[in-house]
Amino acid sequence: MRYKNPIPTVDIIIEIEGGIVLIKRRNPPVGWALPGGFADYGECLEAAAVREAKEETGLRTRLVRQFHTYSDPKRDPRRHTITTVYIAKGKGSKRAGDDAKDVGIFKKDNLPSPLMFDHKKILNDYFNGRY
Repeated sequence: MRYKNPIPTVDIIIEIEGGIVLIKRRNPPVGWALPGGFADYGECLEAAAVREAKEETGLRTRLVRQFHTYSDPKRDPRRHTITTVYIAKGKGSKRAGDDAKDVGIFKKDNLPSPLMFDHKKILNDYFNGRY
């Protein structure tokens, strides 16, 4: 018997220069998103968050806290994922890398469109202080 289980992922809200970092995805579905991705086998979620942030944005990050976990089976159209979101402080020079085509710093009032997956909901929770 083969089990179908949700896949664990991480997303990172990187605070820097008075805003937050978003990436423009290189691969479908294409649009703007929080940096993040799949946890590797044998990797803790915190390490996955730091790794994904570095790979996609070039920034060094210091995790501040775990924010929330989001598990709606429809959050990712490709497959059922469960994401744990972290808030981090970023340092360094940003540059798009890995799965990112572009990287930018945004504030609540100038978020790009379209935001992928459930990242609009995540950012709404973040900006509205739903801790």
